[in-house]
This record gives sequence, C-alpha cells and structure tokens, in this order.
Amino acid sequence: MKHLVKVIALLLLTGSAFAQEKLPVILPYNYQNIRELYLDTSNHHTAFKPILHVDTSAMYTQEDTTRRSWIYRKLFQEHLLEFRNKEYNVFIDFLPDFQIGKSREGGRTNWLNTRGAIIQANIGSKFYFESSFYENQGKFPYYLDQYIRRNDIVPGQGGIKSYSEGKAFDFNYANALLSYTPNKYLNFTMGYGQNFIGDGYRSLILSDITFSYPYLKVTANLGSVQYTAMWAQFMDKHSKDFAQAYDDLGYYKKWGVFHFLDWNVSKKLTIGLFDAVIWPDADSSGRKRGFDWSYMNPIIFLRSAEFSEGSSDNALVGANAKFKLFPKVTLYGQLVLDEFKLKEVTSGKGWWANKQSWQLGFRAFDIFKVKNLDFQGEYNAVRPYTYSYKSTLINYEHYNQSLAHPLGANFQEGLGIVTYKYKRWYGRGELMYAMYGDDPNPETNYGHDISKPYTTRVNEYGNYIGQGVRTNLLYAQGTIAYVLNPKYNLRVETSLAARRLSNDISKSTDLIFSLGLRSTFRQFYYDF
Repeated sequence: MKHLVKVIALLLLTGSAFAQEKLPVILPYNYQNIRELYLDTSNHHTAFKPILHVDTSAMYTQEDTTRRSWIYRKLFQEHLLEFRNKEYNVFIDFLPDFQIGKSREGGRTNWLNTRGAIIQANIGSKFYFESSFYENQGKFPYYLDQYIRRNDIVPGQGGIKSYSEGKAFDFNYANALLSYTPNKYLNFTMGYGQNFIGDGYRSLILSDITFSYPYLKVTANLGSVQYTAMWAQFMDKHSKDFAQAYDDLGYYKKWGVFHFLDWNVSKKLTIGLFDAVIWPDADSSGRKRGFDWSYMNPIIFLRSAEFSEGSSDNALVGANAKFKLFPKVTLYGQLVLDEFKLKEVTSGKGWWANKQSWQLGFRAFDIFKVKNLDFQGEYNAVRPYTYSYKSTLINYEHYNQSLAHPLGANFQEGLGIVTYKYKRWYGRGELMYAMYGDDPNPETNYGHDISKPYTTRVNEYGNYIGQGVRTNLLYAQGTIAYVLNPKYNLRVETSLAARRLSNDISKSTDLIFSLGLRSTFRQFYYDF
C-alpha cells in the first residue's frame, strides 16, 4: 500500500487547496443533516456514510453576530475553541458522556464516565480533517455486562480492562479522518473509524456497529453515478494464538476490499450495487500473505478476481435501493448474497449454503403534518450461516463483532423508530422485536453465531430461519433530551429501556433507566 499512499501524497501537494468552487466534502453524520438530504427535491447519494456531499452546513460560515457573553456562547452556541479564517477553520471540543442509572435485573447501578476530545479542520474547500479520542470507564446493565465479558469488547468501542475490582470496565478508542477533494469528480479519504452502506437503521451490507478500523476510500462522481472503492484492515480477536506468528505484534489481521456503485436512475429512484472480498493476512500456519495487490484495481468485479486467484477468499455481493414514494416518504431495501445457487434456492430444500439476507423499510417525515415528527419502519432477515466462513480468519467480522447486523445470522427482525424535534428538545422512541435460532450449547452450530465455522453445521438441508433454540427478543426504549449546544450535540438526556428475552432454556427481563450529560453524534447499538 506504500505506493498508493505516495500517489495520494503527490495529489495532495499538487492540488490547489484554496479553490472557491463548491466541492463535495464529508458531511457530518447527524440526524438533522441526513433528514435534510432525504427531504431535498434532488436525489442525493445517501447510502455510503459518512456521506460525501456539497457542504450545506454552517461549518464554513460565522453565525449569530448578536453580542453574547463568552460563557453563554461556549455553552450554547459555539465550539470550545474556534479559529475561523477565509482560508481555513479549526474547531476543538471537549466531549463528555457522563451517565448514571439503574437496571432491575440484578439491582445494578450502572454508570459511564467518558472524557473525549475532537478536533475538526478544513483548508479551503478541498481538505477536511477530524480526529477524536475517548477515555472511558463504565458499569453496564447485566445483559451488556455478560456480552462484554463473553466477547472481550464493549460493543463498537473496542477491548476492555478490568476496573473497580472487576465490577466495571476501562476502555478507550479513537477515530480519525483525512479527506481530500481535488475536483468535483474525485475524493480521497483515509480514516480510522467506521463506514455504513444503506438507507436503513441497520445495514446488512456494511454497518457502523464495530470498533474502528483503518481504511482508504476513493469516491468518483460522474453525473448521476457515484462509485466508491474502499480497502480496509480488520482484526480477528478470536484467533489469539496466531498472533504468536507476529511475535506478539497484535491480533491476527485480515483485509477487505469493497466496491459500491450508486446510480440515481431518476429523481425518485436510486439503485446501488455492492461487492466485497475478505482475505486473511496469513494462513493458519502463520505463512504471511499480506495485502493482495490483485484487489488494488478500483474498478473490478471482485468475484472474478477472487476466482482467478484460485483462492477461497470470502466474497459477497449485494444491492441497495431507495425510492421516493412521496415527497416525504422514502422506501428502501437491501439484498445480500453470500452464496447463491439458483437450483438450490428454487428447490426449497433449505440448503445450508443458501446464505442470503434482505431488508425492507421506509422513512416518513413530518407525519400527521407535524413538523419534525418522523417515523422509520424496517424489517430485516438473515438466513443461517450467512457471513460465516471456515474460520474467523476470513469471516465477515471485525474485533468480535459482525460487519453487518449485531444479531449475526439466523434471525428476522422488525423495528419502528419515531423521532421528534422541537427547538432544542429532542425525543426518540424505538420498539424492536426479533426472533432468532440460538445454539443449545457451544459445540452446536445452527447458524446464528457467525464466528463458528460453517463446517460445523448441523444439517446439509432443512436449514431455515429460527432453527435451533427459538428465541424471542423484545426491546423498547424512550429517550428525551435537551440540546445545550448543537455544534457538538451537548445535551442533557434521560432514557428508559425495557428488554425481554425468552426461549425454552432461559428467560430474562430488565428495565433500565439512565440520566446523563452527553455529547457528539456517535451511534452505539445496544438493542440486541
């Protein structure tokens, strides 16, 4: 990858950093920005997030010239530190996330102590940079506590260390992004963070539920078509023994290459096509493979390249689509094929390698003609063994979490989310029901846990969603917040969540209350 970095560096040096034309930039990922894009009469490319879009935010302009005290402005209007100039802007903020709460299961007192900081900067309209770091200690509700101990991670936030005599966890993580847009046709982004492909709350293609990872992304815009190629490096925490091959230089690595072609067919319809390949950095014997340069060509059919290599790399293909049914109602959907044989699919015999997933949903804005009252409904289904592979060295997973859906595979899910914004008040309600087939013991594999090799499958045929121990999961959450400073989403927030899980082996019910001072637009997924 060294040669590619040199090429990008050359482009950075030769490009004019102070052009005045409006160019695509990284759009900050938050509810209001996304909402505006869906309501715009134009059909924007909204699937690949962070979204590349002509900047319409207030980042490059000075707001509210009314004379206010320094304390008032910093608490309610401005970034902590602001350096504004015609040629550049720099913003620095302190990001607290302090929470205290109670959960009924186990009578636990839960808390979170996060101190974070972020710096955002632009030079002209071509360069954008941001970096953030978070130091955390926390004690979580019982179901999350058990998940964290079992997987050795806090969901989406990396590895853990024992804290407070083993009753809580210490963890930290960082994100970074450097974007360069030499002209209106191209963008180069190097980052350490997450990406998301889709128009839904969940993504079955590539989700942002995981821990940060390094990536390089090239995006091309030509008329109504946007094409993105991304290369990323992931970590396999399951295969700790293989780290010895690198003299304890870290966890075992694997690579991924992703292509996404997004076409605005009309002002109402957008169709996106996706393919990806995951390959190991080294084999199970420790033999180094490294980055495979045959996947470097950004315009390529990955399945053909993978086949021509004579390899058993993990290849997936998929599609994403959205359709603006009405000015304020958008339908969307996804389809992912991990393995596909038409004869086996049409036979209806439930062949184990019929590994597919699909999504259907909608977004409705200003429902009942109430401004800023929005609703989202979504259905997701994933067949058994989807995203799994022969080993975790090559499956669709990073840092012990799926790169797609937090429930893994062998499930179907329905959810509804309602949001409302009034001035600085914000409310959100979510109701989610999922049914999945769990394994009765660690040695059995019915296709729910994608970290288990599909070679340990129970049946060759007769595999259907919900097989194994049928488990019902109901999750509901309500949140009310008052936004103190919209620049970095500093808010006072209170939340109440109810979770009920039941199957023939066990049952659990929990009611979780929390109150806190929170900031940033980070998205964490605890609804599983």
